Amino acid sequence: MFIAKVTGSVVATQKVGSMTGHKLLVVEPYRLEDKKRASMVSTGRTFIAVDTLGSGEGDYVLVCQGSSARLTPETKELPIDAVVIGIVDSVHIEKRNVYDRNGS
Repeated sequence: MFIAKVTGSVVATQKVGSMTGHKLLVVEPYRLEDKKRASMVSTGRTFIAVDTLGSGEGDYVLVCQGSSARLTPETKELPIDAVVIGIVDSVHIEKRNVYDRNGS
């Protein structure tokens, strides 16, 4: 599981029938900045993840990848490798708030 920022979406009008109606998001994994450990920074990679929670561009989300992505009730029959399993409200590292969804 990892934290990622939603940076876009994917529209595919032709796809496997079981994927019809599922929202596809472009997500960019983030990590803790090395030196000061006071912020999160991009890893420079992107993935496509199925979203069942209603997250949107700019949100930080929790992503589960691999065979575990098919362990939710909503995704157990889908041919997927990544799923959004949570929308991040805040991240605290060493008693320091490095991200807050409300901007505070």
